[in-house]
Amino acid sequence: MIKVENLSFSFPQKELYTNISFTLEEAQHCAFIGTSGSGKSTLIDILMDSERYMFEGKLEMDPTFKIGYVSQFSQFDRTKETTVFEYIGDEFIKIQDEIQSICTEMETSSDIEPLLEKYQLALDAFDSIGGEDFESNINKKLNQANLMKLKDLRVSDLSGGEFKLIQVMKEMLNSPDLMIMDEPDVFLDFENLNALKNLINAHKGILLVVTHNRYLLNHCFNKILHLENTEIQEFDGRYMDYNFSLLQTKIELQELAVAEKEEIERNEKVIDHLRAIATFNADAARGRALKARVSFQERLEARRIKAPFVDIKQPTISFGMDNEIEDTTVIHVSNYSVAFDQLLLDNVNFEIKSTDKVAIIGPNGTGKTTLLRDIFNNNHDSIEINADVKVAYLSQSQGEMLKDSNTILEEFIDAGFNTYDEVRSYISNYGFEGEIVNQKIESLSGGEKNMLQLAKVSASKANVLLLDEPTSHLDTYTQIALEKAIEDYKGAILMISHDFYSVVNGMDYVLIIDDKTIRKMSIRKFRQMIYASHFDKDYLEKEQRKKSVEMKIELALKNTDFELAKGLVDELEALIKLL
Repeated sequence: MIKVENLSFSFPQKELYTNISFTLEEAQHCAFIGTSGSGKSTLIDILMDSERYMFEGKLEMDPTFKIGYVSQFSQFDRTKETTVFEYIGDEFIKIQDEIQSICTEMETSSDIEPLLEKYQLALDAFDSIGGEDFESNINKKLNQANLMKLKDLRVSDLSGGEFKLIQVMKEMLNSPDLMIMDEPDVFLDFENLNALKNLINAHKGILLVVTHNRYLLNHCFNKILHLENTEIQEFDGRYMDYNFSLLQTKIELQELAVAEKEEIERNEKVIDHLRAIATFNADAARGRALKARVSFQERLEARRIKAPFVDIKQPTISFGMDNEIEDTTVIHVSNYSVAFDQLLLDNVNFEIKSTDKVAIIGPNGTGKTTLLRDIFNNNHDSIEINADVKVAYLSQSQGEMLKDSNTILEEFIDAGFNTYDEVRSYISNYGFEGEIVNQKIESLSGGEKNMLQLAKVSASKANVLLLDEPTSHLDTYTQIALEKAIEDYKGAILMISHDFYSVVNGMDYVLIIDDKTIRKMSIRKFRQMIYASHFDKDYLEKEQRKKSVEMKIELALKNTDFELAKGLVDELEALIKLL
């Protein structure tokens, strides 16, 4: 077990945690959530190497505890000629080779005692990671992820998503006491995401996973750690049960807040009445009554409900444009092809109208990003952009559109803002306030960098948006705010996304990559295809009913009809039990 008690930690420019406490116990699969920049990655760093950090509080962990780790930014040395099997089994193969080497040395050595000791240590190490079964264990992991076909391929030939899964398998097979993964789902296509889900669910040890992916959150975890506003909340149960618990709390708090507001207003009227009387009558008893009432009012104000976990401020994302275009074609792609070591896309033909919202869907490594970048650069013979179009681009390679050496303020001055005050006012809508605006972009989290890109795209007032994985690294609250901004936008959007929810909630149709070309598919058919492959047949209907009830609850709360909201909550609870 890992136990954290009253841990506090801050950087010079930002307080991250105030007396937070939580435990991680055997067999718990824990999702670690919270808004971008709240300190999730730093807390992971503290767990992995507490000696490097000057924190207050207590961290209890067995010093022999073995930790496995998968970073969100892992890169493979592509100069190495290693097969997938050799890469995953590296630890096993090393110990196996060491045992063989000791045996060979023992055949000719006259002093065998130290070699026997060395031999026993190597055998113990081999046993501790399940060495005898290592080949069958690797095969089992590959089968769980439906990636057996990759076993003999070179790692350098894998897509980024495939390599991420191979890393997860490698760490899991080393039998860590605690397995930590920092956003392992970023940029995974839906097939690879489903493979990651299978690997997580089959893992027997303690898991701590930073993720904002709603698919994984809904299907993989039995514990939630939620970090927000320097506080942490622990919840034993599924993510959808946690959200349901937050919703119940929100209704209770809003009802209390309304009652408190009414009580404060009634008391304010009494105070005003007593003050009016005191103007004409300086009676000491009336003065004491007025003082008592004012004191009571101050206590009422002080106890107003504060809810850091149910009332999280969403960023205000809004995509406006300077120039609306009539219903006409804004992007025309004709007989487009792209190849690197091999042909990726061939004979691609489609057009985007001025109000179309379209997702490009396809496996990792099929040329989607290259296509979007070619449209943005507008220097390809097969691509024609309407002369009245202004294009804005969000890149999944954040350094492509952001200069790491800039501060946040400098980045927006470079983008055309006139004064620092103008920048401060604008980016406060995106959650950047206080000293953080003077930080270098290179010091920001992945989610914060993506938020900056969204702020720049919005400031451009473009009438065509090219978005490459816009939800990557974003917390779930920002993802929902982005979906609303996409829904309200009056221009055209062409978006690469592996986030199922963003596609079905915001797009008009999808362009799906199939056999090196692209074909059009309706959202209804795309949704049915995903559900048929990865869910029980009734799941789609149940989820749609759940969403309908949630919208009714939201409307009831807006109208302060708490009795209706409570009745709908009972209906929602019954639906959640079916999912």
